[in-house]
Amino acid sequence: MLLAGAAIPIRSPGRSAGGLIRVCLINRSASYDWEVSVKGCARIRRLVKRVIDLRKTDLFDTHKSLGARLVSFGGWSMPVEYSGIAKEHHAVRSAAGLFDVSHMGEFRISGPQALDLIQFVTCNNAARLADGQAQYSALPTEEGTVVDDLLVYRESGDRYMLVVNASNIESDLEWIQDHNKFLASVENVSNETGLLALQGPLAADILQPLSDIPLERIAAYHFARGRISGVDATVSRTGYTGEDGFELYFSASQSVRLWNAIMEAGRPHGLLPAGLGARNTLRLEAKMLLYGNDIDRTTTLFEAGLGWIVKLEKGTFIGSAALRNQKSEGTTRTLAGFEMLGPEIARDHYPVTIDGQEAGRVTSGSPSITLRKNIGLAYLPVEHAVIGKTFQVLVRRRPCDAQVVPTPFYKRRSA
Repeated sequence: MLLAGAAIPIRSPGRSAGGLIRVCLINRSASYDWEVSVKGCARIRRLVKRVIDLRKTDLFDTHKSLGARLVSFGGWSMPVEYSGIAKEHHAVRSAAGLFDVSHMGEFRISGPQALDLIQFVTCNNAARLADGQAQYSALPTEEGTVVDDLLVYRESGDRYMLVVNASNIESDLEWIQDHNKFLASVENVSNETGLLALQGPLAADILQPLSDIPLERIAAYHFARGRISGVDATVSRTGYTGEDGFELYFSASQSVRLWNAIMEAGRPHGLLPAGLGARNTLRLEAKMLLYGNDIDRTTTLFEAGLGWIVKLEKGTFIGSAALRNQKSEGTTRTLAGFEMLGPEIARDHYPVTIDGQEAGRVTSGSPSITLRKNIGLAYLPVEHAVIGKTFQVLVRRRPCDAQVVPTPFYKRRSA
C-alpha cells in the first residue's frame, strides 16, 4: 500500500531519474476516500506518463545547462526562453538568435513521379522550382481547409524534402501516404534530422567563417549543400522570424557540435540562444501563421489570406475544386491584423465582438516587442476587415477597442 507523502522516482526510458512525485494515501477502509484516491492517483499517472512521453531533441541537455525554461510543445520538451523572451526577441531583430527547431518533421519524397505526388497533395506549384530552391506551401483538404502548412525543397527532379510542423508529423505522413497513387516513395527522416535556425541581420556574418559555402550566393528560399564547422549540412535561406537568416539541416547526431560551434562564433556578435517564446513574438510581427492557431482544418486557404500559394492553374490537386469555387464566390470572413487601442493585451482565443455580438476569436495575440504595441490576428467578416475599422476584444469579459491595421506589422529593412 502507498502511504501519504511517499516519493516515487519518475524515470524516463534510457535516462536517469527525472524527479520525485508525492502520492496520496490509499485508505481501504473508507470507500469515498478510496474512490478519490484512485481518481487522484490515476490523474497523477496520466500526468507522469505525459511528462515521460515528451520527446526530446539531441540538444535537451544543452538547453538545461543553459538554464532554459522547458515546456511541452507539440509532444516535445522544448525551450521557451533562456535569458528572457524580450531580450531574445531584440537579439534577433538587432544581431542574431539561434533556435533549436529539431522537433520539426522532414519527409523525403523520391522516385520518377515524386513531383506528381507533391503537385497532387500540395496547393503551390512545385513544378516551378529549380534544383536548390524551396517554396512555402500547404496540404489542403478536399474542402480547401488546411491539413498543415509546410516547406517544399527540390533537391533534384526526382528527389524532394518536405518540412512539416512537429505536432502533425504522423498525421501528415499518413495523409500523404493515403494519397500516394504514384511511383514515388515517402520516407520519414524526422528522427535522424537535426534543424537549427540562425536568424537575424548578423546571421551571415556569424555563419560564413564556419561554412565552405559562399552564403551571399544563396538567395531567399534557396539552399545549398556544404559543410558547417566540418558537419555536412543543407543551408537554407529561410526562417520564421521576418529577419534574414538560415535554417540548417544535418544529422541529428551532430547537433551539440554544431550548436556549440555557432554559439562560439556568434558570441562576439551578440548572438543569443532563443526559445519558442521569442519565435512566436517574432513570427507574429511578420504575420507568419501558426498552425493550430491561425490555420487548421476549419479555415480555408483563401480565408487565411494564403491565396498567393494556391495555384489553381497547375491542374487538379486535393481541394482544387472547392478552392476554385471559393475564389469565384469569395469568402465571408478573412484573417485580419489588428492592434489594441488601449493598454490591454489580446491573448490567443479571446472573443472578438462587433456591435456587441460575438464575431470570432483572437487566433494569435501578444505584445509587439519591436513596435511596443499590442497586436493580434483574428478572423473577421470581410466587410469589417477593412483597415481603420474598429471592433472589440473581450479581455477578462471586458470589451476593449481594437483597430484593423495593415500587415505584416513589421518589415525588416532591406540590406
